[in-house]
Amino acid sequence: MSLTGMILKYAAPVPKIEAFGRYLFVGPHPDDIEIGAGAAIAALRKMGKKISFVICTDGRYGLEHAPKGMTPGELIEVRKQEAVASAAVLGVDDVTFLGFSDGGFYDLPDLRAALARVIGEKKPDIIFAPDPAVTSECHIDHLNAGTVSRQLAYFAPYAEIMEQYGADSAPVQAIAFYMTAKPNRFIHTAPYLTQQSQAVFGCHKSQFPEGCADISSISLYLKLRAYDFGIRSFKGKAEGFRVLGRTHMHCLPEAGS
Repeated sequence: MSLTGMILKYAAPVPKIEAFGRYLFVGPHPDDIEIGAGAAIAALRKMGKKISFVICTDGRYGLEHAPKGMTPGELIEVRKQEAVASAAVLGVDDVTFLGFSDGGFYDLPDLRAALARVIGEKKPDIIFAPDPAVTSECHIDHLNAGTVSRQLAYFAPYAEIMEQYGADSAPVQAIAFYMTAKPNRFIHTAPYLTQQSQAVFGCHKSQFPEGCADISSISLYLKLRAYDFGIRSFKGKAEGFRVLGRTHMHCLPEAGS
């Protein structure tokens, strides 16, 4: 870390995730929020936090493990039902579906405007989204969801700008990236890992049917990730996020190092 980066770290510390009251989790697909942050969401709900989900795409092309003969249109409805049930397992009853096509078959300005309207309605203090700066990420929906989320996290308090999207302003103070390679804040999740597993594998049956090999591999990954983040944070088992406060969002490249 550079000297400037060290000074920034102490002069403008990264916000603590637990410090806020209203949280908006942005998911590219119907199961991503739970995989990326499910245990942390359960922990935050236990603290009494207000949490909303917004899911950008309909997951219509996730047919690999869906019942034979199911059409994309049928899968859309199934995945909506699964997402609502999964959110409920984590204690969340507010789920919004933007309904864009899985696979990036939409215009980015349309996604940005739609998400802006949700942000203006929910008025979160902090937004969570997949990290678009992860160099290994290749899925366009993940990259798009993360990109528009970070753009809107910065613009959300500016009423004149949000008005251009047909949206109200919102008091967003931070953005937290899940599925990140550079976490800087962690939440203790040991009591909530079983809840996360149930939300992912117990509810998203169209993606994780019984006997699916992905269940064992992703389950192992979630456990190892919890241990890894727990060791890094001295929290036993944890989920990690790359958090930026408003001070870090603009013209401070050291905040991303």
